[in-house]
Amino acid sequence: MLVLFETPAGFALFKVLNEGKLDKVEDLWKEFTTSDRARKVVELKAFNKFENTSDALSAATLIIDSKPTKGLRKFLQKHCDGETLAIADSKLGNAIKEKLKIDCVHNSAVMELMTGLRNQLSELISGLGTQDLGPMSLGLSHSLSRYKLKFSPEKVDTMIIQAIGLLDDLDKELNTYAMRVREWYGWHFPELTKIVTDNIQYAKVVKLMGNRTHAVNLDFSEILTDDEVEAQLKEAAVISMGTEVNDLDLSNIRELCDQVLALSEYRAQLYDYLKSRMNTIAPNLTSLVGELVGARLISHGGSLVNLAKQPGSTIQILGAEKALFRALKTKHATPKYGLIYHASLIGQASKHKGKISRSLASKAALAIRYDALGDGEDNSLGLESRLKLETRLRVLEGKELGRSVGSTKGKPKIEVYEKDRKNGVGLITPAKTYNPSADLVLAQSTEETPKKLDVASKKRKHDDAETAPSTEPAGEAIQEDGGQEGRKKKKKKSKDVEESPTVDAKSDKKKKKKSKETEEPGVATAEGEKKKKESEAQDEVVAMETESGKKDKRKKKKQADGCAVPQRRREAKPSHFA
Repeated sequence: MLVLFETPAGFALFKVLNEGKLDKVEDLWKEFTTSDRARKVVELKAFNKFENTSDALSAATLIIDSKPTKGLRKFLQKHCDGETLAIADSKLGNAIKEKLKIDCVHNSAVMELMTGLRNQLSELISGLGTQDLGPMSLGLSHSLSRYKLKFSPEKVDTMIIQAIGLLDDLDKELNTYAMRVREWYGWHFPELTKIVTDNIQYAKVVKLMGNRTHAVNLDFSEILTDDEVEAQLKEAAVISMGTEVNDLDLSNIRELCDQVLALSEYRAQLYDYLKSRMNTIAPNLTSLVGELVGARLISHGGSLVNLAKQPGSTIQILGAEKALFRALKTKHATPKYGLIYHASLIGQASKHKGKISRSLASKAALAIRYDALGDGEDNSLGLESRLKLETRLRVLEGKELGRSVGSTKGKPKIEVYEKDRKNGVGLITPAKTYNPSADLVLAQSTEETPKKLDVASKKRKHDDAETAPSTEPAGEAIQEDGGQEGRKKKKKKSKDVEESPTVDAKSDKKKKKKSKETEEPGVATAEGEKKKKESEAQDEVVAMETESGKKDKRKKKKQADGCAVPQRRREAKPSHFA
């Protein structure tokens, strides 16, 4: 049996002298306590040395991935004819067995044997001292660590995270410096702040002009594209109300302008670098949401792989955690978007920002997973998803009927609803016309109104008959001043009688008008008959009310007269007997 052992200097092949000792795994470590006892168990058969550090690094990376190198395959083919090979990695043993047809063994005894070889390695391999083995292993470990950091998918996006953080810091510093320039130079030329609104153009104008008295003789066409703005600047410089400054102040202001311009140039350079890195690492995410929004999502998630583990709902509100927890605590509506709000697709939506942000977050989750874990490096998935989202946005904003998402190619198929129309010009069903027979229902309902009025009049007569006997005993309890009350009631009754003819006259006028309307030709329709019947019923009600009122007044008169006569007789009796 042969044993393959990997060292920082190369591959070593040991031959097992006594295979019977491998059966006692628990006592195998005792055989490697000293170098003399170790030489009785194994001996060095062959050694394949690495030529340089890069060769050692490539071999180590392949061994970690359980893949034999080309030099290792040649080395084993040369020294392992018909032998069984003991190996520490089972996956590497399977690969050697498939490619080289060499039987490989991996068990607990082999692992214990590997531990013993590692303890006595410098004694078993001649020419490989401990002082040489330490620096070799340290250098190989450093090279391997740099290689893994360089090509690890979790660490490649570190540059993006740092670049977007620096870009945000530059924006803050640039705004601070630009406002300081405006405030500082505004004491000398305050009108320039309203004339030149752009911060970079303002810094360039200040650097070129210096003192405002020089503005008349200078040409600002390279800085200011509009001739009217340049004319306003020169006019304002002549009549400016600013204070005078000396040359030392102007030199310091110009140095600050140089800082602003240098920061703006570096920011543009950094943005180009970030754009190229995003198109390389996350092309599909970049095509969906843009470079800045995609970089901020990666920075907020920690890495591209961590972001790929998040669902679409988390990506939608990423960056709005405070608002989310505040809404959950106060039981209000949760936020609909976070960092993704600054994407161009959501900016195009005016009414349906919530729906578009939800759709965009789901598509972005797929794009991130494809960028982080997929093998392709193109942005076809992101472009196709963007076309679908733009189509959905047009459908939502245009309020068009049909399919909201559209077909797989991103083109919606909107079907117009024309149920009653044929393939040609005509209609399947004729247009609906007015049906006059439906008015008979209204005529039947009007015939029932006189019956109701008769019932109401009978009830009123019955109530008057019940109230009449109840008033008779009340007349007997009237005292001496009842005569005066009776006189007042007579006056009121006379007024009511005078008003009743006016009511009758009004009702007669209405009847005359209605008779005139009936005499006119072409008016006899169903609606006209209905109105006539209703007006006649109202007139009958008015006439019945007036008649009942007259009867009530007459009864009250009789009662008043009947109550007044006995009083007079009672007053006359004492005078007669006197």
